[in-house]
Amino acid sequence: MASGRWTGTELLAAGGVLEPQGPAARAAEDLWWLMLLLGVAVFVLFAALLGAGLFRSRRDEPDGDGDAGDGTGTDGDDQRLVRRWIIAGGVVLPAVLIAVVFGATLAAMDDTPTAAPDDALAVEVVGHQFWYEVRYPDADIVTANELHLPVGRPIELRLTSADVIHSFWVPALGGKMDLLPDRVNTLVLQADEPGEHVSRCAEFCGLSHANMEMVVVAEDAGDFETWLDEVRRSEPTGGQASLGREVFASAGCVSCHGRPYGDDGDGDTLEGPDLTTLADRATLGAGRTANTRENAADWIRDPEGMKPGVDMPPSDLDDRRMDALLDYLGYHR
Repeated sequence: MASGRWTGTELLAAGGVLEPQGPAARAAEDLWWLMLLLGVAVFVLFAALLGAGLFRSRRDEPDGDGDAGDGTGTDGDDQRLVRRWIIAGGVVLPAVLIAVVFGATLAAMDDTPTAAPDDALAVEVVGHQFWYEVRYPDADIVTANELHLPVGRPIELRLTSADVIHSFWVPALGGKMDLLPDRVNTLVLQADEPGEHVSRCAEFCGLSHANMEMVVVAEDAGDFETWLDEVRRSEPTGGQASLGREVFASAGCVSCHGRPYGDDGDGDTLEGPDLTTLADRATLGAGRTANTRENAADWIRDPEGMKPGVDMPPSDLDDRRMDALLDYLGYHR
């Protein structure tokens, strides 16, 4: 069980635009560095000219006898120099900089894939307040709040929303795309190296917008296939899991989350996250807290207290029924 791995600091440090792990992010980083270097160059040039102007004005100030300093320039020379700097600094230089940045932007756009190749893996991501539903249609798998990707293979993300506008963004992999109700947007990403990243909703979507995160796991093809097999697991039978199955139904969990372990109901979008691999996920509540058995029990008893605005009612399960439910969901004692 992957629990307790993600602290707030680790989530912030888990990849970013200056640590690209894919071709789209790398193209954006190259453009960013170019713009930064050009900005620094312009600043240095401006500072140098400002310093030179201040030095010249002090040199040409009248002395105590009312005479100007030892400047040798004439008014005509000064006017011609001013006109040259106005033309060079106010027209030519900006035009050159804009042309360079525009050309680099076109090159970056050309390096960013917009259409998925034939061998791309299709993944459907549905935004909810305030969590992510993740579907792998080719594998007939539904999960939530974790996106697993095979390294080196293009990924076609089909993005939509079940409620309000959200925005999908994995800074380390590049690309940002809105998730809109009743519309599917496509984003093509690729991870070049194994690692864990964070996707944060980049569009204000409600009270817990800042608490809407998803762990993105880039892994070797073999590890990805192993993960797919784990998602297809059968129901646990040890401990109090049988009682937990009854609690899952009688407490009303099934009405929103569907039946885990291979049966999410009729395949329609769920009201709540699929819970088949809940105990194996890195975080609980879409990045809200570390995923431990104790935190899971606290979440079930008072979800609103842990994540304001979450659309889940509290539960008054006693300790025995709570333990049975957690056993059924795969949490180890």
